[in-house]
Amino acid sequence: MPKEKPRDLRAGLALLWGEQEPPSRGPKPSLSPQRIAAAAVALADAEGLDAVSMSKVAGEFGVSAMALYRYVPGKAELVELMVESVLAEVPDVTAAGDGWRERLALWVRCSAGAFRAHPWLLAATAMRRRLLGPHQLGWLDAALTALEPTGLPAAAQHRVFVLVAGLVRTLTQEVVDYDQQDGEEWERLSGELLAREAHRFPALARSIEAGGFAPSAVDPLEFGLDRVLDGVQVLVDREGAGREGAGEV
Repeated sequence: MPKEKPRDLRAGLALLWGEQEPPSRGPKPSLSPQRIAAAAVALADAEGLDAVSMSKVAGEFGVSAMALYRYVPGKAELVELMVESVLAEVPDVTAAGDGWRERLALWVRCSAGAFRAHPWLLAATAMRRRLLGPHQLGWLDAALTALEPTGLPAAAQHRVFVLVAGLVRTLTQEVVDYDQQDGEEWERLSGELLAREAHRFPALARSIEAGGFAPSAVDPLEFGLDRVLDGVQVLVDREGAGREGAGEV
């Protein structure tokens, strides 16, 4: 089996940032990376990321897969373009006011909305050291803009960003993975099992009896977000007290 050719990262970055050199010869391009990415997004929205292939996307335009390589080097670059495409609307967190809490809450809700609209984003953005385009960096910049009023050190702000981004990803994954029919069957079988074995798990049995696992109208995202923001506030207060104790104005 031939060894896979390593990616040209410079070419990938140029593609993401719209800085690639136009072809110097040959017929005028009939497609564009943006049109190709839009077709791939529609396919992923309908069938999932695994359904996206160069040949299948090419079929949307009635051309061969080889014809797409004139615009996009391969699937890795195509997925990066897809992510850029669906993250084009970077949230303006300053619209929420001057407070960091309101700004960060806006960012989290917008982020959750993007993942819920395009569940394949979870897999597409899971890779570390992937190439980032201007829109993706814009989302990161917006999160840090939200956190600037906290006065936390830059490293702490980044850790808070990672924390809230992880909250969004975890809760979105739960929504994506949930299957109602399987969920109902699991709950039925688990209920029967726990009813028989309640004496072995007394705290769990008491919680179930008290309604701890009953369906709730509480939005998991809002509940988790409030708890995280409460914790960040403690960190902000501690940092402020530390500066005062050190004699800073």
